[in-house]
Amino acid sequence: IRKSGLRKSEVKLENCFRTSRPLFSFSSFRFPLLVLCHLSKMNGHGSGNLTRYLSLDQGQRVQVMYVWVDGSGEGLRCKTKTVEVEPKQASDCPVWNFDGSSTGQASGKDSDVYIKPVALFRDPFRGNPNKLVLCQTLQADGVTPTKTNHRLSCKEAMDKVASSHPWFGIEQEYTLLDLDSHVLGWPKGGYPGPQGPYYCGVGSNKVFGRQVVEAHYRACLFAGVKIAGSNAEVMPAQWEFQVGPLEGVAMGDHLWMARFLLHRVAEEFGVIVTLDPKPVRGDWNGAGAHCNYSTEEMRQPGGVAKMKAAIELLSCRHMYHIGMYDPHGGKDNERRLTGEHETSHISEFSSGVAHRGASIRIPRHCAHDDKGYLEDRRPASNCDPYRVTEAMVRTTVLKET
Repeated sequence: IRKSGLRKSEVKLENCFRTSRPLFSFSSFRFPLLVLCHLSKMNGHGSGNLTRYLSLDQGQRVQVMYVWVDGSGEGLRCKTKTVEVEPKQASDCPVWNFDGSSTGQASGKDSDVYIKPVALFRDPFRGNPNKLVLCQTLQADGVTPTKTNHRLSCKEAMDKVASSHPWFGIEQEYTLLDLDSHVLGWPKGGYPGPQGPYYCGVGSNKVFGRQVVEAHYRACLFAGVKIAGSNAEVMPAQWEFQVGPLEGVAMGDHLWMARFLLHRVAEEFGVIVTLDPKPVRGDWNGAGAHCNYSTEEMRQPGGVAKMKAAIELLSCRHMYHIGMYDPHGGKDNERRLTGEHETSHISEFSSGVAHRGASIRIPRHCAHDDKGYLEDRRPASNCDPYRVTEAMVRTTVLKET
């Protein structure tokens, strides 16, 4: 008891985790804070032990963790394969498969789904020479994409507009939660003070979870994800990181891997990451994934005129974009795009210079320089970046109607 740091009255509670038969139903039982804190301590102790094993010589063999989007269109899954030679590009990794009936991507009668590597990154958890590889999911014929594989369609569109050199940068907002799904740092059973002091804040009474943010940033840099920055957001425990600029389908590749790294880093700290567009009801900001976008013409002198022409095209397909900007055809964004909390209303299209309540914003410095990029503020935090970027080029470059 002395060694564990627990009081006698708490020993029985800890021992319940050592029985062969689980005493609690994880789907219906909410852990008391005491148990969550102790589990967090055990996780930390386990991480120390793991370091010892990760430092062991692995010979010439390499661990490659395959990462893919599951049947929800939001969740990520992963598993590891040993290869004999260090891969230098995604195509060096063999096509593999998984049980799609356990990820919402196939039936049990025909469960094998192929995962085809498309983007290779360094592994910040296992270290060099080990890799992470982002994969797309394919049906039994090895060609047809699964329902939540939007990369193939995105790449087809990007190939058609390659001469326009579309660049993207996405601002990914997210919220950190305790293991009991309560917002990290918020009073249990209550709320923090009103929004105002938290955006880009400093201090333990203004920001919660900075350790996760810093660890994630460094993990992205190590992996080769093109992370551009990070900041605390308007709601406490809400953060943002930016990825880009990236051209074409690479935007989706890098953002999906950045999301995977965020969830994986959060494991180390015993917290949960949610990409819910409106994690807390009431007078609190939602979470988006604002998409900054430009073509080569927009980046040249006089580019603002090209931006305005693109905005006119976007205004004509507002509801098409709303349907592409969250995994449920706009239903998630209905809770967020209310016309309040720095959003436009979901049913209305608007634009303006430096207007954070508009659908499309032209940053002030771009208007001043007469070139640059526009910002689409409509995508939800849980959007699929392949669908967002595909929609942008289909509307503004291919001029689809």
